[in-house]
Amino acid sequence: MEIMTYFPAFLLVFARVASFFATVPLFSYRTIPNTHKIGLSFFLSWTMFLAMKKEAIPLDDTYVLLVGKEVLVGLCLGFFAYLMMAAIQIVGGLIDFQMGFAIANVIDPQTGAQSPLLGQYLYIFALLLLLALNGHHLLLDGVFYSYHFIPLHTVVPFGHEQFARFALKTFSEMFVVAFQMSAPIVGSLFLVDVALGVVARTVPQLNIFVVGMPVKVIVGFLLLMVMMTTLFIAAQHLFETMVISLRDLMGIIGGK
Repeated sequence: MEIMTYFPAFLLVFARVASFFATVPLFSYRTIPNTHKIGLSFFLSWTMFLAMKKEAIPLDDTYVLLVGKEVLVGLCLGFFAYLMMAAIQIVGGLIDFQMGFAIANVIDPQTGAQSPLLGQYLYIFALLLLLALNGHHLLLDGVFYSYHFIPLHTVVPFGHEQFARFALKTFSEMFVVAFQMSAPIVGSLFLVDVALGVVARTVPQLNIFVVGMPVKVIVGFLLLMVMMTTLFIAAQHLFETMVISLRDLMGIIGGK
């Protein structure tokens, strides 16, 4: 009888966790079987439900709205976490465009979408860094502590002005961080273009289109070797920004 009393509340927890796993980085990839995702969501929801304060939620007309609210909350938390990781791919895309690699994209097996070459390369390193820094544990802690900010029975103001401003601010921060991370390499490659233009004017007999491409590729890879440590430090700060953004998002949705 007690199980039937708290079973609707458990379904709400399961809806939020499952939808969170549908969009959050690392857990939402297509290479992970759906049965594993559902099983992990179920057991994690059961563990979280046993550790949190239980509420008896009746099965009335508003229960469907609560389920929809939990799904939207989980999707928003995972999507905003993915936005910060998408900045890494934007960095690779900007560098690819300047190096001349933008003409060829690769299929990302994790998402099934086209991705720039260096963007996919840096994104894999960012995922390894996320695992090394236990960032996946922070993501799971975030969805657990989200119930302190957004209880099961609360109404979520997704159409609120503050939520729209936060979403716009997060989008802008993603592009600003991507531009800051790629600016040294892109700026250096721009100087290479200027130097090649000067050489083309001074030595007209030299076919600059044949010489310029390998020069830019070699310089780009050398700059990547030099800047890789700096990119890792910037990615670590990006993960910190992701955690802070999730906390602020939960506060805005929860009305705190």
